[in-house]
Amino acid sequence: NSKIILRRMFLKQFHLQPTDLVVVAGQPVTLACSIPGYHGMVLWLRDGMALGVNRDLSGYPRYDIVGDHSKGEYHLLIQRTEMQDDAFFECQAIQAAIRTRPARLTVLVPPEDPVIVGAPVVSLRAGDPLNLTCHADNAKPAASIIWIRNGQVLNGAMYSKTLLRDGRRESTVSTLYLSASNIETGQRITCRASNKAAPNGKDAVVTIDIQHLPLVNLSVEPQPILEGNLVKFHCSAKANPPVIHYRWAKGGSIIREVSGDTYEVIVDHSFFTEPVSCEVTNALGSTNISRNVDVYFGPRMAAEPQSLQVDQGSDAIFNCAWTGNPSLTIVWMKRGSGVVLSNENILMLKAVRQEDAGKYVCRAVVPRVGAGEKEVSLTVNGPPTISSTQTQQVLYGEKGQIKCFIRSTPPPDRIAWSWKETVLESGTSGRYTVETVSTEEGVISTLTMSNIVPADFQTIYNCTAWNSFGSDTEIIRLKEQESLRLAVIIGVAVGAFLALIVLMGTLGAFCCARFQRNLKGVGLAKNDIRVEIVHKDHNAARETEEHTAIKQMMVSLHTSQEGFCPTPLCRSSPSH
Repeated sequence: NSKIILRRMFLKQFHLQPTDLVVVAGQPVTLACSIPGYHGMVLWLRDGMALGVNRDLSGYPRYDIVGDHSKGEYHLLIQRTEMQDDAFFECQAIQAAIRTRPARLTVLVPPEDPVIVGAPVVSLRAGDPLNLTCHADNAKPAASIIWIRNGQVLNGAMYSKTLLRDGRRESTVSTLYLSASNIETGQRITCRASNKAAPNGKDAVVTIDIQHLPLVNLSVEPQPILEGNLVKFHCSAKANPPVIHYRWAKGGSIIREVSGDTYEVIVDHSFFTEPVSCEVTNALGSTNISRNVDVYFGPRMAAEPQSLQVDQGSDAIFNCAWTGNPSLTIVWMKRGSGVVLSNENILMLKAVRQEDAGKYVCRAVVPRVGAGEKEVSLTVNGPPTISSTQTQQVLYGEKGQIKCFIRSTPPPDRIAWSWKETVLESGTSGRYTVETVSTEEGVISTLTMSNIVPADFQTIYNCTAWNSFGSDTEIIRLKEQESLRLAVIIGVAVGAFLALIVLMGTLGAFCCARFQRNLKGVGLAKNDIRVEIVHKDHNAARETEEHTAIKQMMVSLHTSQEGFCPTPLCRSSPSH
């Protein structure tokens, strides 16, 4: 532990460490190494090989250790970088047993002056093709070669690279093919070779003398442009012999109403993907050039997402593709939630649960242009879930109903009520009737009792639903609802009480005494009512606890081993 602490302490003492650097061959470079307060030996390594200790680098005349020794500065100065310096460098403090991170020194080498075979002048007969070859040698990295004519970069060149024996430098050869119809007399063609060491490039020029097909440039103004605005295409051509006619097309379809060198049109989104082309013809033939328009347009759906129905625990994958210009932003959200689920075309919901079901929105926004959205649904297949009031009220002596609300995808295969030794799925049995109604939210199963009797308040009712994924059970009890007759009796009693007060006022002292006794009796009645209410609340709380325990027992029994059947419901249906 002490060694680790000591090592960490020394690591903190590196004030400067060498960093990755890029340098052009022949230029100086300094690699930093500063360890304030350290007075031991310092060792520099190149690709793992030691260069020398402290300031003694006698074996490397181009290398020096510079900096203030009293300040712990041991910077490595390379006076003129060469290819062999293209390596990893590392500074080590020997006594502290620490080292800096390896720093990569990359040495770049500019290409030699490019050479065009046959330059400075290449003569061709009319109709003859031209192959121009340009090579740029001894570069690191390999030179990139472009061909330029009249300030325009020519495409279609073929490239090849050759690695030299030192394993670092490369030579590049570029061959440009030009047909006779694509060049003209007096043209100057430039071969430009460049790399990171010569970013401005080195040029070689060749002059061509021949007749040619039209050289065409197609301009589009303004660019960019908002959909629905006017744009102007101008086709300028240089040809020898002169231009005979122009022909315009869009997406490969000829535009017959335009014949000159200019085409004006109101653009829509199709101009972004369907190029406009201008074909210019002279006596030798034709030249065609195409341009797309940078049209700004709002989101347009390229791949419409589809609603999904998947099993619980499976993955749900939505795909939603939009096009728009400039670049658009895609946002996936669940309807009613402010949480962004994805900014990609694809929304993947892994191991979905039933609460993941709902509406999902794929929204695309093109800044300052417009927005669009598409909604899809996710349906999750899983076992039913029952949500019902655990204690439901009915009137004694009247018809009563118990309702069981079931959410289930797929819909329940079977719904059954059970109590005591009775199981009923639908229809009527004695004074009991079961009816099932489907709604957009789920299924409502109703157990109706034609005449509520006292025993009904002591009975536990079991509502169970099944589908191919499983089942759910809810335990429901009945509670007696206070009848309207009790309210009427209380009202009559209050009226009689008021009449009695008036009568006692006229009868005098005798009636007053009688009034006192009646008032006391009324007070007792109120106390009795209050005690009864408290007792009922206590019983209700106790019934809730019992209900929870019973349901837990029922759920446990439903998942018990095969063949064990604790309820009349499963005894009547062995398959469940």
